[in-house]
Amino acid sequence: MSGHSKWASIKHKKAAIDAKRGKLFSRFSKEITVAAKCGGGDPDMNPRLRTAIITAKAANMPNDNIDKAIKKGTGELPGVSYEECIYEAYAPGGVAILIEVMTDNKNRTTAELRSIITKRNGNMASANAVAWMFAKKGFITIDKSAADEDTVLTAALEAGAEDVKTESDSYEIITAPNDLEAVKESLESKNIEISSAEITSIPSTTIPIKNEKDAKQLLDFVEAVEDNDDVQNVYANFDIPDDIMAKLEEE
Repeated sequence: MSGHSKWASIKHKKAAIDAKRGKLFSRFSKEITVAAKCGGGDPDMNPRLRTAIITAKAANMPNDNIDKAIKKGTGELPGVSYEECIYEAYAPGGVAILIEVMTDNKNRTTAELRSIITKRNGNMASANAVAWMFAKKGFITIDKSAADEDTVLTAALEAGAEDVKTESDSYEIITAPNDLEAVKESLESKNIEISSAEITSIPSTTIPIKNEKDAKQLLDFVEAVEDNDDVQNVYANFDIPDDIMAKLEEE
């Protein structure tokens, strides 16, 4: 869990960088388009679409972009047909990597990811070699400055949250995927500002990373995979200590 949350915090910081924003919006557009295609363009009747819109708006994606992505999914506007794929791999040190992809050319994406992974001393894995280590969960983060612990605990647990963890500067809330929105609404009803809310994959076990060199190699590996245009999400089961993570964030 800690490995995921630390990497998630870095991803949220990166998402705020304007140079990355265009790529971030492209990922959101793909997810919204596929969600609308699979379940219809009404977010009230399509939980996946509703979650995708909430995530996109949290990153300040313009409403026009969201509307266009929905219309491409429903066929009101012409668009590319995307295929959803999951790739599994091992990073250096035996760290499990789960890669979610949306692509219009699976052969191209497979070749590109294989090249990225092998060049960085990783290996592609067979189906379900690492997927069994991860579980889909709702994941909410709240800055400690937003509310006191008792208020967060009460609002989250009463709405069905599975777990609430108190970290050094934030609260982390775990939910079943279908309960994410209910817990989010419960927190917002208490005027608690949410830093992030997403459906994610959380590892059941983690591999401890004991030095700065290995940690940097791992983070560079994940970032290289994420930079592929077809990659939507990357999950890993590493656990980097706070002191090492703090040093890397300073670089």
